Amino acid sequence: MENTTHRLLIIVGSVREGRFGPVVGSWVAEQARAHGGFEVDVVDLADIDLPLALPAASPKFAGDDYPRPAGMARLTSALEEADAFVVVTPEYNHSYPASLKAAIDWHFTQWTAKPVAFVSYGGAAGGRHAVLHLENVLTELHAVTVRDGLAFPNYFAAWQDGEPLDPGAPGYAKTLLDQLAWWASTLRAGRERAPYPG
Repeated sequence: MENTTHRLLIIVGSVREGRFGPVVGSWVAEQARAHGGFEVDVVDLADIDLPLALPAASPKFAGDDYPRPAGMARLTSALEEADAFVVVTPEYNHSYPASLKAAIDWHFTQWTAKPVAFVSYGGAAGGRHAVLHLENVLTELHAVTVRDGLAFPNYFAAWQDGEPLDPGAPGYAKTLLDQLAWWASTLRAGRERAPYPG
């Protein structure tokens, strides 16, 4: 793999009161910075204006003319500039939060031909149902989902002082980040070589 630093955007997906997402997002950002292959940015969707009502036109075809709220500019810019993404998501009723769906649906080309990895948390399933649904949605946007994710079952008993209690967690995170860096390098080279045909 070439010696390149990739722009990684970590998206904290939950906006629920009392959410645990920022704790997980901070830890993931720490792992990514320690990895050395990424320039890391974090966007917390609780800080973004995310209306559920969408314009009539598709963002895929409207391009730069798509009428997004001014409060969404930080997210749009971060998505556009990123080479790769980590989505941090809880599981709500066997799926992912509406805030994440809104963030995804307000955009299209910003995801195209870029890799996405997932870090999930929840009850017994550790957020895996949410990730399965997200994989399906992001594939439609021509993103490439990374196989090795990181899940935290029963997170309320599995973390202490901002750190997971599982001693293997940093190793799992490194595997995820290694794969994400490989895909980021490969897909960026592809995008630079020729426009993605989608």
